[in-house]
Amino acid sequence: MNEQTQPTTVRVFIALAPPDHAKDELARELSPAYDTHPQMRWNRIEDWHITLAFLGELPVSTVPLLRPPLAGLAAARRPLSLALRGSGTFDDRVLWSGIDGDLDGLRTLATDVRALVRDCGVAFEDRPLRPHLTLARARRDDRSGAAEIAARLAGFTGSPWPARRLHLVGSNAGRGTAPIRYRDIEAWELGGEAQNLSHRGA
Repeated sequence: MNEQTQPTTVRVFIALAPPDHAKDELARELSPAYDTHPQMRWNRIEDWHITLAFLGELPVSTVPLLRPPLAGLAAARRPLSLALRGSGTFDDRVLWSGIDGDLDGLRTLATDVRALVRDCGVAFEDRPLRPHLTLARARRDDRSGAAEIAARLAGFTGSPWPARRLHLVGSNAGRGTAPIRYRDIEAWELGGEAQNLSHRGA
C-alpha cells in the first residue's frame, strides 16, 4: 500500500471482551438461530465486545496519545467479574446479549475511561452506557427475527468470568459493501502490563 492510499482516520472504541469459554457458551445457545435466521447479519464471535467508550472516527495521529494514559488506568484496576445474561433488541433490529455481575465496577471503569479520553483532548459523543454484546442486526425489511431470537435467549445465564484486559480497538466501519471488522490496536492487562497488538501504525 503506497503512502497516498494509507488511511488518515480510524474508527476507534475502548472495550472489554469475554474470554473464549464465555463466548462459546453463548454461541452454543445461538447455534439454532444461525440456521433458522440466515438473513440476519451476524457479528463474528471474535468481534464480540462490551463498549466502554465509542470515540468515532479519529485521525490516525491522535491514537498514540491515548496509549500511555490507558495503560496507566488499566494497571491501576483489578479484573471485573462479569457474566453474559439474557437478551434483547435495540429498535427491533439490533440483537444483543446482556451483561451481569459487577456492573457498578463496569460503570466506574467506563466513567474513568471517558474522562481520560476527554483529558487527552479527544471529543466524542458521550452516549449512556448500556452494557451488552451486539450479536446481529436484522435487515430493515425483516425485523421480526431479532425479537424472536431475543425471546429464545431471555433465560440464558452464562458462567461468571473475569474481564482481564482493556482493549483499544480499531474498526474499518464497514466502508462500502465491506462487513465491519475489528482489530486490537493495543490491549492492557488490568493490573498488569500492556500487550502491543498493533501492526498497522495506528
